[in-house]
Amino acid sequence: MSTDQPPPGPPPEDDPFLKKPQEPTPPSGGSPYGSPPPPSGGGYPPPSGPGGPGAGGGPPPQPPYGGGPGGGGYPPPPPPYGGGPGGGDPYGMPDPLAGMPPLADFGKRLGARVIDLLIVTVPLFLIQLPFGNRRYMVDTDKGEDVTEVITKSYGGSGLIWTLIAIIAYVGYDWWFTKKNGQTIGKKTLGLRVAMLNDGSVPASNASLSRAAVLWIPTLVCCFCLWPIALVISMLVDKPYKQALHDKVAKTVVVRSG
Repeated sequence: MSTDQPPPGPPPEDDPFLKKPQEPTPPSGGSPYGSPPPPSGGGYPPPSGPGGPGAGGGPPPQPPYGGGPGGGGYPPPPPPYGGGPGGGDPYGMPDPLAGMPPLADFGKRLGARVIDLLIVTVPLFLIQLPFGNRRYMVDTDKGEDVTEVITKSYGGSGLIWTLIAIIAYVGYDWWFTKKNGQTIGKKTLGLRVAMLNDGSVPASNASLSRAAVLWIPTLVCCFCLWPIALVISMLVDKPYKQALHDKVAKTVVVRSG
């Protein structure tokens, strides 16, 4: 279960992606506060005394538990936590996703990420090709091992190319996310990034932290393991389907239309 709580604060009013206001849904057959309506007929209860409802002038007998309007008795107990009208919170706590488009499914998120990866990777590869740069590649003909590959990737020109890659990947994701919540891949597949608390387009700092957590570990040390960790974190998170970079930025990925 996700423990993220939406941050407070009013959203910018000019954002076209703000959540639509939601009216509270009262319990069926009752008032918005969950209490049953008064019995038909109105007025005060009949006085007790000789000839009154209670034997010997005592208080009236208590109706059986579980009755209610139209059936006599007291109303039934409130449902357990999470069992309110429509499956919502019976205590009236707002759903952070209320008024927001449905969350994006895993397949489309993965497809959008592949598109974005190709958009950045192909130009970088073509730029580095004339320089004979072969980072992350083991040259078996020269008897290279993993240690030599690490030295080649992060020493000398390899370090420069690593920094260029970080700037390219992080900058790409940061710019498009803060612009309208949509990278080219997300726009192609009808997705967007939204703030969890109000559905707005992420601000610059949230977009930058999201992009940094997404790309820097992948490019610096965990080329294979970090993407797997991100996918697992997204699949197991409930109910917002947040990957680790979403949790840091307090964002969710939703359908754009």
